[in-house]
Amino acid sequence: MTQTGRSISVEVNAKVNIGLQIVEKRPDGYHNLQTIFYPTDFFHDLMTVRRVAGGFTLDIDSTEDIGDVESNLCTKAFRLLQKDFGISGVEISLRKGIPSGAGLGGGSADAAATLRLLDDLFCLSIPMDRMQEYALQLGSDVPFFILNEPVYATGRGEIMTPVSLDLSAYKLKIVKPEISISTREAYGGVTPKLPSISLVEAVKRPVEKWKNLIVNDFEESLFEKYPLLAETKQKLYDEGAVYASMSGSGSACFGLFNAAS
Repeated sequence: MTQTGRSISVEVNAKVNIGLQIVEKRPDGYHNLQTIFYPTDFFHDLMTVRRVAGGFTLDIDSTEDIGDVESNLCTKAFRLLQKDFGISGVEISLRKGIPSGAGLGGGSADAAATLRLLDDLFCLSIPMDRMQEYALQLGSDVPFFILNEPVYATGRGEIMTPVSLDLSAYKLKIVKPEISISTREAYGGVTPKLPSISLVEAVKRPVEKWKNLIVNDFEESLFEKYPLLAETKQKLYDEGAVYASMSGSGSACFGLFNAAS
């Protein structure tokens, strides 16, 4: 992170899901899941937050449709802090590099970055537990990006426990085919079930053993509906990946390769 004068800039990283198990449907309509969020800078956004004379603006440089600015999570993050701290005079510039609808958490990462940068820019000194509360109001996986370290996540993804997982010995490759999958569509095709092996135990095994142990439950229905997704994952294995998977409920697939290969 670099800070100069009245502006702060930061590269915003994405995440991949190491395994994603849908264990049960909740009374509130959401699902309880088990997954491991792992940060990655294979793709990143660039965010700059500036103090200006007044008001709020969000300028997004993206090749994709960004939708309504007021409904953007960055705007919502600003509104939360504006309500409680009375901040104003903010300009956010965001250059997108993380593809949307990919299961990489780009929107959530930007929301978390907005909270952190506004906290720094206005010297709000928000405690970590309160920052997590703000993040959770924006989305189930936004709190992960406040921590931004490997975690085992349960509940809707908001109950997090740090996990010892270091994949720095592997090269990560992410491929995002031209397919758009909504969260509603992804969850509509899964049948909740308890895993045969605990994800926490499975990740302790050598990565080369993960292929037959760690699964993303969305793959079963989505691969049948979108054969290109299955082909994308298989191509990663054909290229020499020791483990490959969909990430989250989006259309990106990632592969882990031995760094020496």
